[in-house]
Amino acid sequence: MNDIIQRLQKELDKVRSQLYIFYELNKAMRTTLRLDEITYIILTGITAHAGLGFNRAVLLFLDNDKKNVQGFMGIGPMDSKESGAIWHSIEKDKKNLYDLIDNYNFIKTSKNMAYLFIEFIRSLTFEYCSENKILFDSLQTNNTFHFKKLSSSEFQDDPLIQKLNLEEFLICSLWIKNQAKGIIIVDNCVTKKPIEPDDIKIFNMFIEQASGAIENSQSFESTLTKAHTDSLTSLWNYGYFQYKLDEELIKANSIKLPLSVMMIDVDDFKKFNDAYGHIQGDNALKELSAIIKENCRKIDILCRYGGEEFSLILPNNNKQDANLLGERIRKSIEQKEIISYNFTVSIGISSYPEDGLNKLTIINQADKSLYQAKRNGKNQVVLT
Repeated sequence: MNDIIQRLQKELDKVRSQLYIFYELNKAMRTTLRLDEITYIILTGITAHAGLGFNRAVLLFLDNDKKNVQGFMGIGPMDSKESGAIWHSIEKDKKNLYDLIDNYNFIKTSKNMAYLFIEFIRSLTFEYCSENKILFDSLQTNNTFHFKKLSSSEFQDDPLIQKLNLEEFLICSLWIKNQAKGIIIVDNCVTKKPIEPDDIKIFNMFIEQASGAIENSQSFESTLTKAHTDSLTSLWNYGYFQYKLDEELIKANSIKLPLSVMMIDVDDFKKFNDAYGHIQGDNALKELSAIIKENCRKIDILCRYGGEEFSLILPNNNKQDANLLGERIRKSIEQKEIISYNFTVSIGISSYPEDGLNKLTIINQADKSLYQAKRNGKNQVVLT
């Protein structure tokens, strides 16, 4: 009788713990609609000791064209040594689930172990085809597959197994609006703790809630993207430039890297509008924005600042790097005939930290350089 009571008590405690996890995670997921923050909360809940307790969790999304499965977020250790350091820190500082979630902003602006794992996961791309059998089969059905160590050896050459060094693991597709949108993979790569049926049950319950949270987040981000997109050029708009420059300055300060801002103004654009009309003026702005974009890196943030003026945020670019890019943009526009017209641009550049430590100063300095370029005769790049 005592054994039965103890077993029932243990099961009751486990149910209480699971209910607490769902309650806390639901509260956490209501604190944000940003997709990266939502997925971090979800994966934190899966891996935290106060959560589901898996060692590692990885999220990959299927792209809109259904050609590739791209890594998006990962939480967990790269190896057992790293895992020991992470969990020692958690235990030492008595971190709870919310502490780990709050830690995300720090992770985004630092080069610590958690950041490196996220970057590793984001570097992963798998073609959505039958050769990538595990991913491909998982995305065909709304089920969780349990690969045990023995069975996973049958797929030892599978790219997913190879890239993540998987042994025993769970893989589950994320379905949103009756379509497979992504994959979540979890395992106990360090402790080697077997995955039990109860673990799978609670994992499935959690994935159902996570899918709803991700769906809401994607809808929000789609709306946000439209709100921050210039309708004419399809570039980011002035509001997004202001928001993103704040974020990039915080990051640059945290990891001690340079950042430059470029202001680009089309010379004598009013004369073109007066001669050719505003419709042709709009067409010219579209072509000009495309030329500028072609010369930028993927990480550069190009915005339409207003009218015929563009702004460009250049992460991890010092003044000399920015000057080279400015000259490349200037020459590309000068050499390109657009609507039977040869445009030129004036460009002003300022850089963090030498020209200022805050957003307002950086923008003002870039503006001053731009006006100096205009006064000097236009069609040139001026540095602060």
